[in-house]
Amino acid sequence: MRIAVINAGSSSLKFKLFDMQTKKVLQEELIEHIGEKGAKFSSHHDALESIDVDFSSIDAIGHRVVHGGEIFKESVIVDTEILSLIETLNPLAPLHNPANIEGIKVAQSKAPKIAQVAVFDTTFHATMPKEAYMYALPHELYEEHKIRRYGFHGTSHSYVSKEAAKELGQSIESTNLITLHLGNGASVCAIENGKSIDTSMGFTPLEGLVMGSRCGDIDPAIVLYMQREMGLSVAEVDKVLNKKSGLLGICGANDVRSVLKREDESADLAIKMLVRRVQKYIGAYMALLGRVDALVFTGGIGENSEYIREAVLQSPLFRDSKVLVIKTDEELEIAGECVRVLQSRKD
Repeated sequence: MRIAVINAGSSSLKFKLFDMQTKKVLQEELIEHIGEKGAKFSSHHDALESIDVDFSSIDAIGHRVVHGGEIFKESVIVDTEILSLIETLNPLAPLHNPANIEGIKVAQSKAPKIAQVAVFDTTFHATMPKEAYMYALPHELYEEHKIRRYGFHGTSHSYVSKEAAKELGQSIESTNLITLHLGNGASVCAIENGKSIDTSMGFTPLEGLVMGSRCGDIDPAIVLYMQREMGLSVAEVDKVLNKKSGLLGICGANDVRSVLKREDESADLAIKMLVRRVQKYIGAYMALLGRVDALVFTGGIGENSEYIREAVLQSPLFRDSKVLVIKTDEELEIAGECVRVLQSRKD
């Protein structure tokens, strides 16, 4: 079975074609800076058109969709009704879902007879108990507006958790893990017996860890203060929290590699804040899980920065924990979900 995967970001497009019998990548493309000034491609449609692929030889196309809200608790084959429902979730992920939808529409136009499967970042976290995903807000905000914690990076946490169980020689159904997807966007997940029971990202990908340009956890009254006392608009506050904060806000750079090369006080502070926040989440999730079989590092920083990993592990609470470093493969996880969905439709 051949499965193509399209991961359409806000300004990028990843394409991979897998032979699912061997898990071998037959074709791989990465197009960046879509729509930016001076870029080669002005739209995702143009970018996908440039990829030379024989769609007639493909059994299905899997699409990463960031936000599934409460509507989608599992991966689904996309039809007109499903696509309309996904579009209603755009306000929950305005930077990501529209690009994901564009990828689906372009693929439908190029391969109208091939099954398109939407795989959501949020579905892995659908197993969180209500006490984990609810906010202590008036209940009508959840009932009427579905304001709750959803969690993200689900395909990554799911993939590395299964790989970790294999390395440990255990079944995923009996494995407890804390998975750390550390990159420009970052999140931690508590996994009990193979299922997500808590994660650091929430209603949006803004909550949680200190990230490249996102603030992570803050006192929500800061938002009110910026609007009331500083006169910032909603759009301006959003830009500050998502694009001007995190490592970038603390020291002026959002790439951990460049920050670690510096020896100034602000760079040192940025790294210490990042590490401290990760340590706090690990400690909290250890308390929830009781038994932790391993801490699993993944993502660009988690996989490649030995310095960050060692700094995180300096805490005496988990200094002796078993540690795994596993390269994530979100596209392979999406392809595997496509196979599962197609097989379940036949059964």
